[in-house]
Amino acid sequence: MSKKLYPFSAIIGQESMKKGLILNIINPKISGILVFGEKGTAKSTTVRAIPNLLPEIDVVKGCRFNCNPHDKSTMCSDCLEKVNKGEKIEIVKQKMKVVDLPVSATEDRVVGSLDIEEAIKSGTKKFEPGVLAQANRGILYVDEINLLDDHIVDLLLDSAAMGVNTVEREGISFSHPANFILVGTMNPEEGELRPQLLDRFGFSVDIKGIKDPQKRVQIVKYRSEFEENQDEFISRWEEEEQELRDKIENARKIINEVEISDEMLFLNAQLSIALEIDGHRGDLTLMKATKSMAAFNNRKLVQKEDIEEVARMVLLHRMRSLPFESAKKLDQETIKKIINAPIEMEI
Repeated sequence: MSKKLYPFSAIIGQESMKKGLILNIINPKISGILVFGEKGTAKSTTVRAIPNLLPEIDVVKGCRFNCNPHDKSTMCSDCLEKVNKGEKIEIVKQKMKVVDLPVSATEDRVVGSLDIEEAIKSGTKKFEPGVLAQANRGILYVDEINLLDDHIVDLLLDSAAMGVNTVEREGISFSHPANFILVGTMNPEEGELRPQLLDRFGFSVDIKGIKDPQKRVQIVKYRSEFEENQDEFISRWEEEEQELRDKIENARKIINEVEISDEMLFLNAQLSIALEIDGHRGDLTLMKATKSMAAFNNRKLVQKEDIEEVARMVLLHRMRSLPFESAKKLDQETIKKIINAPIEMEI
């Protein structure tokens, strides 16, 4: 019996986190989201609600890596061998998975392990899959990611960027697909991530507990109603959930048709320069994020409001001061002021 999930549409507040997750679903190349915030702010509930907004995916039956039966370019070696031999592969449907990575995880637990003795003895690569294998084509959720060893975080970010996990031991290597959306959470007061690691996340959002008494009361009421009768509560929110599903599905269909003009690219660059953002990763992520935002709003051309919607998520953690200090400086008024300033374009 599968566990009932709290409806995404019934979550009150935390709009920036919800928006960031949705845009990553529309375009996983945004490269994940890092959530700064205190405990008890619906971070985990929000992440786990995402699969209900998506159609089930086709998976090769029995595959340890949840391979896509329709895409040879992302198949593991076992599935690819079967396809190349003309063998019939069975297809099953399943929900996108949300896989948890504990902060105590070792490198072998994350990337998987090779049986060196077996490889030397028989020449067979015997691989024990790790968390990255489970997370392929899903979401990898790391609570308190700042408490993970930097080396482990590096491995996660490398795999997320390349879509492949490669394990090398004693001159023997094994690779498998590892396409996942990385969602990390952290409390900045309990430790930081190195700037080089922060920059690798597509988005960051800072969330706080809700201070509005009416909203807090509504949260308690909704949660109580869900716990008393889950089926009835889920049914009550089904119309809103379906509307959101339709918007996301449409956005995923048209995302590759969305265009961004030179004027909008200049606005992106203007923001990065004004905020003293190092490197070009921020500019590239802004382009991907604005296209996703336009697609979500059923448009095929990026507009200025798309930049306003996503700029804070893209640039907050790339500013030179610490993210929770940057938050005080990077508000929507600052963003609007920068992108509305006159610019001279020279191409």
